[in-house]
Amino acid sequence: MQIACLDLEGVLVPEIWIDFAERTGIEALRATTRDIPDYDVLMRQRLDLLAEHGLGLPDIQSVIDDMGPLPGALEFVNWLRERYQVVILSDTFYEFAAPLMRQLGYPTILCHRLEVDGQGKVVDYHLRQVDPKRASVKAFHGLNYKIIATGDSYNDTTMLAEADAGILFCPPDNVIAEFPEFPVAKNYDELRAEFSKASESL
Repeated sequence: MQIACLDLEGVLVPEIWIDFAERTGIEALRATTRDIPDYDVLMRQRLDLLAEHGLGLPDIQSVIDDMGPLPGALEFVNWLRERYQVVILSDTFYEFAAPLMRQLGYPTILCHRLEVDGQGKVVDYHLRQVDPKRASVKAFHGLNYKIIATGDSYNDTTMLAEADAGILFCPPDNVIAEFPEFPVAKNYDELRAEFSKASESL
């Protein structure tokens, strides 16, 4: 049995923080793990910016409510679910993900949690575990599953390396250059082809 493990943002939905940055005009919130590989450094920067500008979880959720999957993403997920077990492994937060999961047909998602005070301000974040995407793939291996994984950024590369087959989806040039061992898909048709190729080889 094979499991398809997918990153969420940049693979199935737009980058939440980038959309939020565009809505608020706070340019520094556009940073993602494509720009800052250290996730803790990135999140501390985000929390500081939210506090500085007096923004909280309701402000972010209002942006997410207007978002939807990337064009073709739902059809791709449905294609996967006919052929694989599908699990989304994300560094987003359950507080962000719920409306997006509804639009994707409620696939399983493993991610993190935010700590929010009584006024809706985001005061901290809590990782499910260290390097959770790689750890999840390793755990699935312990259950004798074969894993095909796809992601777009630095924080996906340990997951791709741990998987039986890893695929980069629409990554930036710097990630392609640093991780030439992974095939690159530039659209969902190419991603389907890479999944099929990987599946046949496992």
